[in-house]
Amino acid sequence: MPKRRANGEGNIRKRKDGRWEGRYTAGYDPESGKRIIKNVLGKTQAEVKEKLKTAISESQQLDVSKAGAYTVSSWMKTWYEVYAEPRIRPNTKAYYTNYIENHIIPEIGSIPLDKLTARDIQQFYTNLKKSGRLIRTELYGAGLSDQTVRGIHTTLHAALDKAVEEKLIFRNPADSCKLPPVKGREMKVLTPEEIQRLLIQARED
Repeated sequence: MPKRRANGEGNIRKRKDGRWEGRYTAGYDPESGKRIIKNVLGKTQAEVKEKLKTAISESQQLDVSKAGAYTVSSWMKTWYEVYAEPRIRPNTKAYYTNYIENHIIPEIGSIPLDKLTARDIQQFYTNLKKSGRLIRTELYGAGLSDQTVRGIHTTLHAALDKAVEEKLIFRNPADSCKLPPVKGREMKVLTPEEIQRLLIQARED
């Protein structure tokens, strides 16, 4: 019987194209029992050795039999149905479904969950600010408000946090994204003339 390679064991070789490749056993398929092989690439042996060390360390903290099974779209739907919907108030559901179905899934839903990067998410937020509004653009412009972008981030971040907890991804890529600042309402100061008109109108009323 062939020796079963230890989970996380890897090896390094030089490819025909000149690059170095590190291959490692990330786990075993629960149904077939076959090894799940993954790889890292680099220009030098030292670079690949470091990448391989990191990849093996991360793989040992993931459920590799499930980690590659989701796209952002399928995970968002699962997260909402299983974890979010049972706990939120009915009037909050409309916000969640709008954020997920009209913004998150159309823009980044096709990306494999374990391949989603902070750069992908940051670009997504930038696009929302530029052209994310779907209705009433003639009144409010093409971009979404800072408050709405922050709401979408809160939803996405919560779903990715749960993915980390479920060992589907190693870390939450939304952690390092820069968000629009929270702006307080600016106080409007009335001029003496406006105050006088207000007082006159109050007396008349």
